[in-house]
Amino acid sequence: MQVKLSKDDLLSGIQIVQNVVSSKATLPILSNMLLETKKDTLRLYTTDLDIGISCEIPVNIIEDGAITIPAKRFAEVIRELPSGDVIVHARKNNQIEIEGKNCRIKLLGLPKEEFPKFPEFKDKEIIRVKQADLKEMFRLTSFAVSHEESRYVLNGVLMEVQKDIIRLVATDGRRLAKIEKSLIQPITKDVSVILPIKAVNEINRNLKDEGEVIFVGGANQVLFDINGVLIATRIIEGDFPNYLQVIPKITAPKINLNTQDFLAAIRRANLLATPDFQAIKVEVFQDKLIVSKTTPDVGESREELKIVYGGPEMMIGFNPQYMIEVLKNTNDTTIDIEFLGSDKPCVIRKENYLYLALPMRL
Repeated sequence: MQVKLSKDDLLSGIQIVQNVVSSKATLPILSNMLLETKKDTLRLYTTDLDIGISCEIPVNIIEDGAITIPAKRFAEVIRELPSGDVIVHARKNNQIEIEGKNCRIKLLGLPKEEFPKFPEFKDKEIIRVKQADLKEMFRLTSFAVSHEESRYVLNGVLMEVQKDIIRLVATDGRRLAKIEKSLIQPITKDVSVILPIKAVNEINRNLKDEGEVIFVGGANQVLFDINGVLIATRIIEGDFPNYLQVIPKITAPKINLNTQDFLAAIRRANLLATPDFQAIKVEVFQDKLIVSKTTPDVGESREELKIVYGGPEMMIGFNPQYMIEVLKNTNDTTIDIEFLGSDKPCVIRKENYLYLALPMRL
Protein backbone atom coordinates (compact mmCIF):
# COMPACT_ATOMS: atom_id res chain seq x y z
CA MET A 1 0.00 0.00 0.00
CA GLN A 2 1.21 3.49 -0.84
CA VAL A 3 -0.87 6.67 -0.67
CA LYS A 4 -0.29 10.41 -0.84
CA LEU A 5 -2.52 12.91 0.93
CA SER A 6 -2.43 16.17 2.87
CA LYS A 7 -1.32 16.13 6.49
CA ASP A 8 -4.46 18.05 7.55
CA ASP A 9 -6.84 15.53 5.92
CA LEU A 10 -5.01 12.59 7.50
CA LEU A 11 -4.90 14.23 10.92
CA SER A 12 -8.62 15.07 10.88
CA GLY A 13 -9.41 11.45 9.98
CA ILE A 14 -7.19 10.13 12.77
CA GLN A 15 -8.89 12.44 15.28
CA ILE A 16 -12.30 11.04 14.30
CA VAL A 17 -11.42 7.39 14.92
CA GLN A 18 -8.71 7.38 17.60
CA ASN A 19 -10.91 7.97 20.68
CA VAL A 20 -12.05 4.36 21.06
CA VAL A 21 -8.49 3.01 21.11
CA SER A 22 -7.64 1.92 24.65
CA SER A 23 -4.14 2.19 26.10
CA LYS A 24 -5.00 -0.94 28.11
CA ALA A 25 -6.16 -3.08 25.17
CA THR A 26 -6.25 -6.79 26.00
CA LEU A 27 -5.15 -7.68 22.46
CA PRO A 28 -2.18 -5.86 20.83
CA ILE A 29 -4.11 -5.51 17.55
CA LEU A 30 -6.77 -3.39 19.32
CA SER A 31 -4.13 -0.70 19.95
CA ASN A 32 -3.78 -0.37 16.20
CA MET A 33 -5.62 1.51 13.48
CA LEU A 34 -6.49 -0.14 10.19
CA LEU A 35 -5.50 1.76 7.04
CA GLU A 36 -7.06 0.39 3.85
CA THR A 37 -7.38 1.79 0.33
CA LYS A 38 -10.85 1.84 -1.18
CA LYS A 39 -11.39 3.36 -4.65
CA ASP A 40 -10.05 6.93 -4.33
CA THR A 41 -10.13 7.00 -0.54
CA LEU A 42 -8.19 5.79 2.48
CA ARG A 43 -10.35 4.07 5.09
CA LEU A 44 -9.38 4.43 8.74
CA TYR A 45 -10.90 2.04 11.27
CA THR A 46 -10.47 1.48 15.02
CA THR A 47 -12.33 -0.72 17.50
CA ASP A 48 -12.33 -1.90 21.11
CA LEU A 49 -14.73 -4.75 20.19
CA ASP A 50 -17.64 -2.84 21.77
CA ILE A 51 -17.45 0.23 19.53
CA GLY A 52 -16.01 0.50 16.03
CA ILE A 53 -15.45 3.78 14.16
CA SER A 54 -14.62 4.14 10.49
CA CYS A 55 -14.15 7.11 8.17
CA GLU A 56 -12.81 7.69 4.67
CA ILE A 57 -10.56 10.49 3.44
CA PRO A 58 -9.61 11.39 -0.15
CA VAL A 59 -6.12 10.28 -1.22
CA ASN A 60 -3.95 9.78 -4.26
CA ILE A 61 -3.48 5.99 -4.38
CA ILE A 62 -0.11 4.94 -5.68
CA GLU A 63 -0.50 1.30 -4.66
CA ASP A 64 -3.55 -0.48 -3.20
CA GLY A 65 -3.32 -2.40 0.04
CA ALA A 66 -3.97 -2.41 3.79
CA ILE A 67 -2.00 -2.40 7.04
CA THR A 68 -2.59 -1.77 10.74
CA ILE A 69 -0.43 0.70 12.61
CA PRO A 70 -0.15 1.62 16.34
CA ALA A 71 -2.86 4.28 16.62
CA LYS A 72 -1.41 6.54 19.31
CA ARG A 73 2.11 6.53 17.86
CA PHE A 74 0.80 7.13 14.34
CA ALA A 75 -1.28 10.10 15.54
CA GLU A 76 1.73 11.61 17.33
CA VAL A 77 3.95 11.21 14.26
CA ILE A 78 1.44 12.80 11.86
CA ARG A 79 0.76 15.66 14.30
CA GLU A 80 4.46 16.57 14.42
CA LEU A 81 5.08 16.39 10.67
CA PRO A 82 5.61 19.65 8.75
CA SER A 83 2.61 21.02 6.84
CA GLY A 84 2.02 19.74 3.34
CA ASP A 85 1.61 16.34 1.74
CA VAL A 86 2.34 13.03 3.46
CA ILE A 87 3.22 9.70 1.84
CA VAL A 88 2.34 6.53 3.76
CA HIS A 89 4.01 3.42 2.35
CA ALA A 90 3.44 -0.09 3.78
CA ARG A 91 6.43 -2.25 2.88
CA LYS A 92 7.23 -5.93 3.45
CA ASN A 93 7.38 -7.33 6.99
CA ASN A 94 4.61 -4.93 8.03
CA GLN A 95 6.97 -1.96 8.09
CA ILE A 96 5.31 1.42 7.51
CA GLU A 97 7.24 4.34 6.11
CA ILE A 98 5.82 7.82 6.70
CA GLU A 99 7.35 10.55 4.59
CA GLY A 100 6.82 14.29 5.04
CA LYS A 101 8.73 17.33 3.87
CA ASN A 102 12.44 16.58 4.44
CA CYS A 103 11.70 13.80 6.97
CA ARG A 104 11.03 10.08 7.02
CA ILE A 105 9.83 7.92 9.92
CA LYS A 106 9.43 4.14 10.04
CA LEU A 107 7.02 2.25 12.28
CA LEU A 108 6.20 -1.43 12.68
CA GLY A 109 2.61 -2.51 12.15
CA LEU A 110 0.58 -5.73 12.07
CA PRO A 111 -1.13 -7.42 9.11
CA LYS A 112 -4.73 -6.56 8.23
CA GLU A 113 -5.86 -10.16 8.68
CA GLU A 114 -5.50 -9.95 12.47
CA PHE A 115 -7.81 -6.92 12.71
CA PRO A 116 -11.53 -7.44 13.63
CA LYS A 117 -13.90 -6.95 10.71
CA PHE A 118 -16.33 -4.05 10.70
CA PRO A 119 -19.85 -5.44 11.34
CA GLU A 120 -22.30 -5.63 8.45
CA PHE A 121 -25.93 -4.52 8.59
CA LYS A 122 -27.83 -5.91 5.62
CA ASP A 123 -31.55 -5.75 4.88
CA LYS A 124 -32.29 -3.50 7.88
CA GLU A 125 -34.72 -0.59 7.88
CA ILE A 126 -32.98 2.78 7.73
CA ILE A 127 -33.94 5.36 10.36
CA ARG A 128 -33.32 9.06 9.69
CA VAL A 129 -33.22 11.93 12.19
CA LYS A 130 -31.80 15.46 12.10
CA GLN A 131 -28.31 15.74 13.56
CA ALA A 132 -29.28 18.86 15.52
CA ASP A 133 -32.24 17.00 17.08
CA LEU A 134 -30.18 13.99 18.16
CA LYS A 135 -27.46 16.30 19.50
CA GLU A 136 -30.01 18.12 21.67
CA MET A 137 -31.53 14.83 22.81
CA PHE A 138 -28.18 13.48 24.00
CA ARG A 139 -27.37 16.80 25.71
CA LEU A 140 -30.58 16.74 27.74
CA THR A 141 -30.49 13.06 28.77
CA SER A 142 -27.00 11.53 28.85
CA PHE A 143 -25.96 13.23 32.11
CA ALA A 144 -28.62 11.19 33.96
CA VAL A 145 -27.02 7.83 33.10
CA SER A 146 -25.90 5.64 36.02
CA HIS A 147 -22.18 4.94 36.46
CA GLU A 148 -22.65 2.09 38.93
CA GLU A 149 -21.43 -1.12 37.29
CA SER A 150 -23.88 -3.23 39.27
CA ARG A 151 -26.80 -1.57 37.46
CA TYR A 152 -25.57 -2.26 33.95
CA VAL A 153 -28.91 -1.65 32.17
CA LEU A 154 -28.83 1.91 33.52
CA ASN A 155 -25.27 2.48 32.19
CA GLY A 156 -26.71 3.64 28.88
CA VAL A 157 -29.46 5.63 27.18
CA LEU A 158 -32.66 3.89 26.12
CA MET A 159 -33.52 4.70 22.49
CA GLU A 160 -37.05 3.91 21.36
CA VAL A 161 -38.22 4.49 17.79
CA GLN A 162 -41.93 4.14 17.04
CA LYS A 163 -43.54 5.15 13.74
CA ASP A 164 -42.41 8.78 13.31
CA ILE A 165 -41.10 9.38 16.87
CA ILE A 166 -37.65 8.85 18.42
CA ARG A 167 -37.45 8.87 22.22
CA LEU A 168 -34.41 8.84 24.54
CA VAL A 169 -34.61 8.02 28.25
CA ALA A 170 -31.83 7.96 30.87
CA THR A 171 -31.98 7.31 34.60
CA ASP A 172 -29.71 6.39 37.49
CA GLY A 173 -32.59 5.43 39.78
CA ARG A 174 -32.63 8.83 41.53
CA ARG A 175 -33.38 11.06 38.55
CA LEU A 176 -34.81 10.58 35.08
CA ALA A 177 -34.62 12.49 31.78
CA LYS A 178 -36.89 11.81 28.79
CA ILE A 179 -37.10 13.57 25.42
CA GLU A 180 -38.93 12.99 22.13
CA LYS A 181 -38.39 14.28 18.58
CA SER A 182 -39.85 13.56 15.15
CA LEU A 183 -38.10 11.39 12.58
CA ILE A 184 -37.46 12.68 9.08
CA GLN A 185 -39.63 9.84 7.77
CA PRO A 186 -41.76 7.17 9.55
CA ILE A 187 -40.57 3.59 9.99
CA THR A 188 -42.56 0.35 9.77
CA LYS A 189 -40.96 -1.65 12.61
CA ASP A 190 -40.41 -0.36 16.17
CA VAL A 191 -36.87 -0.31 17.59
CA SER A 192 -35.84 -0.34 21.27
CA VAL A 193 -32.17 -0.51 22.28
CA ILE A 194 -29.94 0.66 25.14
CA LEU A 195 -26.89 2.57 23.89
CA PRO A 196 -23.77 2.43 26.14
CA ILE A 197 -22.73 5.87 27.41
CA LYS A 198 -19.31 5.53 25.73
CA ALA A 199 -21.04 5.08 22.37
CA VAL A 200 -23.40 7.99 23.10
CA ASN A 201 -20.42 10.26 23.79
CA GLU A 202 -18.65 9.12 20.61
CA ILE A 203 -21.75 9.64 18.45
CA ASN A 204 -22.39 13.03 20.04
CA ARG A 205 -18.79 14.11 19.40
CA ASN A 206 -19.33 13.68 15.65
CA LEU A 207 -22.76 15.31 15.39
CA LYS A 208 -23.11 18.69 13.67
CA ASP A 209 -25.84 21.32 13.72
CA GLU A 210 -26.93 20.53 10.17
CA GLY A 211 -27.61 17.43 8.11
CA GLU A 212 -29.10 14.09 9.11
CA VAL A 213 -28.07 10.91 10.90
CA ILE A 214 -28.82 7.54 9.35
CA PHE A 215 -28.88 4.51 11.61
CA VAL A 216 -29.94 0.88 11.52
CA GLY A 217 -30.45 -1.64 14.30
CA GLY A 218 -29.13 -5.20 14.22
CA ALA A 219 -29.56 -8.17 16.56
CA ASN A 220 -27.14 -6.86 19.17
CA GLN A 221 -25.55 -3.84 17.47
CA VAL A 222 -26.53 -0.47 16.02
CA LEU A 223 -24.80 1.38 13.18
CA PHE A 224 -24.81 5.19 12.89
CA ASP A 225 -23.76 6.99 9.70
CA ILE A 226 -22.90 10.65 10.36
CA ASN A 227 -21.72 12.35 7.16
CA GLY A 228 -19.78 9.21 6.19
CA VAL A 229 -18.39 8.56 9.68
CA LEU A 230 -19.59 5.07 10.60
CA ILE A 231 -20.01 4.19 14.30
CA ALA A 232 -21.05 0.65 15.17
CA THR A 233 -21.77 -0.16 18.81
CA ARG A 234 -22.88 -3.15 20.80
CA ILE A 235 -26.06 -2.50 22.73
CA ILE A 236 -26.61 -3.16 26.44
CA GLU A 237 -28.75 -6.27 26.75
CA GLY A 238 -31.40 -6.40 29.46
CA ASP A 239 -34.74 -4.84 30.37
CA PHE A 240 -34.84 -1.11 30.96
CA PRO A 241 -37.09 -0.13 33.89
CA ASN A 242 -40.68 0.92 33.18
CA TYR A 243 -40.06 4.67 33.31
CA LEU A 244 -43.70 5.61 32.62
CA GLN A 245 -44.86 4.43 36.03
CA VAL A 246 -42.61 6.88 37.90
CA ILE A 247 -43.66 9.99 35.96
CA PRO A 248 -46.18 11.94 38.05
CA LYS A 249 -49.24 13.57 36.54
CA ILE A 250 -49.42 17.36 36.43
CA THR A 251 -51.06 18.28 39.74
CA ALA A 252 -48.86 20.89 41.43
CA PRO A 253 -48.76 24.60 40.52
CA LYS A 254 -45.69 25.44 38.45
CA ILE A 255 -43.05 27.91 39.59
CA ASN A 256 -41.46 29.93 36.79
CA LEU A 257 -37.80 30.79 37.38
CA ASN A 258 -35.04 32.47 35.44
CA THR A 259 -32.81 29.55 34.45
CA GLN A 260 -29.46 31.30 34.96
CA ASP A 261 -30.50 32.93 38.27
CA PHE A 262 -31.65 29.60 39.71
CA LEU A 263 -28.53 27.83 38.39
CA ALA A 264 -26.24 30.47 39.92
CA ALA A 265 -27.99 30.24 43.30
CA ILE A 266 -27.63 26.45 43.39
CA ARG A 267 -23.99 26.63 42.33
CA ARG A 268 -23.22 29.07 45.12
CA ALA A 269 -24.95 26.87 47.69
CA ASN A 270 -23.08 23.84 46.30
CA LEU A 271 -19.77 25.51 47.17
CA LEU A 272 -20.45 24.54 50.79
CA ALA A 273 -21.39 20.92 50.07
CA THR A 274 -19.23 18.01 51.28
CA PRO A 275 -19.53 14.24 50.60
CA ASP A 276 -21.23 13.82 53.99
CA PHE A 277 -23.48 16.88 53.62
CA GLN A 278 -24.57 17.02 49.97
CA ALA A 279 -28.17 18.19 50.16
CA ILE A 280 -29.13 21.83 49.73
CA LYS A 281 -32.45 23.18 51.02
CA VAL A 282 -35.16 24.82 48.91
CA GLU A 283 -38.01 26.59 50.69
CA VAL A 284 -41.06 27.62 48.70
CA PHE A 285 -43.30 30.51 49.81
CA GLN A 286 -46.03 32.48 48.05
CA ASP A 287 -43.70 35.23 46.83
CA LYS A 288 -40.19 33.84 47.17
CA LEU A 289 -38.04 30.75 46.82
CA ILE A 290 -35.07 30.40 49.19
CA VAL A 291 -31.99 28.33 48.32
CA SER A 292 -29.82 27.65 51.37
CA LYS A 293 -27.04 25.40 52.57
CA THR A 294 -25.65 24.75 56.04
CA THR A 295 -22.61 22.51 56.49
CA PRO A 296 -21.04 21.85 59.92
CA ASP A 297 -17.44 23.08 60.19
CA VAL A 298 -17.73 24.74 56.75
CA GLY A 299 -20.34 27.50 56.74
CA GLU A 300 -23.77 28.47 55.49
CA SER A 301 -25.44 30.37 52.64
CA ARG A 302 -28.91 31.76 51.92
CA GLU A 303 -30.32 33.29 48.74
CA GLU A 304 -33.81 34.51 47.80
CA LEU A 305 -35.45 34.44 44.36
CA LYS A 306 -38.75 36.25 43.71
CA ILE A 307 -41.57 34.01 42.44
CA VAL A 308 -45.34 33.97 41.98
CA TYR A 309 -46.75 30.77 43.50
CA GLY A 310 -50.24 29.68 44.45
CA GLY A 311 -49.56 26.33 46.10
CA PRO A 312 -48.74 25.18 49.63
CA GLU A 313 -45.52 26.29 51.30
CA MET A 314 -42.93 23.54 51.59
CA MET A 315 -39.29 22.68 52.27
CA ILE A 316 -37.33 20.24 50.07
CA GLY A 317 -33.79 18.92 50.11
CA PHE A 318 -32.08 17.71 46.95
CA ASN A 319 -28.71 16.89 45.48
CA PRO A 320 -27.47 20.15 43.87
CA GLN A 321 -25.70 18.30 41.06
CA TYR A 322 -29.04 16.90 39.89
CA MET A 323 -30.30 20.43 39.27
CA ILE A 324 -27.04 21.91 38.03
CA GLU A 325 -26.69 19.33 35.26
CA VAL A 326 -30.14 19.86 33.79
CA LEU A 327 -30.12 23.66 34.14
CA LYS A 328 -26.72 24.13 32.49
CA ASN A 329 -27.78 21.98 29.52
CA THR A 330 -31.06 23.74 28.76
CA ASN A 331 -31.16 26.69 26.37
CA ASP A 332 -34.41 28.09 27.78
CA THR A 333 -34.29 31.53 29.42
CA THR A 334 -36.89 30.47 32.00
CA ILE A 335 -38.02 27.10 33.31
CA ASP A 336 -41.17 25.81 35.00
CA ILE A 337 -40.61 23.59 38.06
CA GLU A 338 -43.18 21.53 39.96
CA PHE A 339 -42.38 20.84 43.62
CA LEU A 340 -44.73 18.03 44.64
CA GLY A 341 -43.73 17.80 48.30
CA SER A 342 -40.79 17.26 50.63
CA ASP A 343 -40.78 13.50 49.98
CA LYS A 344 -41.70 13.59 46.28
CA PRO A 345 -39.72 14.38 43.13
CA CYS A 346 -39.40 17.84 41.64
CA VAL A 347 -40.30 17.91 37.97
CA ILE A 348 -39.30 20.07 35.00
CA ARG A 349 -41.55 19.76 31.95
CA LYS A 350 -41.38 21.48 28.62
CA GLU A 351 -42.52 20.53 25.14
CA ASN A 352 -41.50 16.90 24.49
CA TYR A 353 -39.09 16.91 27.48
CA LEU A 354 -39.36 15.81 31.09
CA TYR A 355 -36.84 15.72 33.93
CA LEU A 356 -37.44 14.61 37.51
CA ALA A 357 -35.18 14.30 40.53
CA LEU A 358 -35.93 12.59 43.83
CA PRO A 359 -35.48 14.60 47.05
CA MET A 360 -32.83 14.04 49.73
CA ARG A 361 -33.25 14.07 53.48
CA LEU A 362 -32.13 17.29 55.14
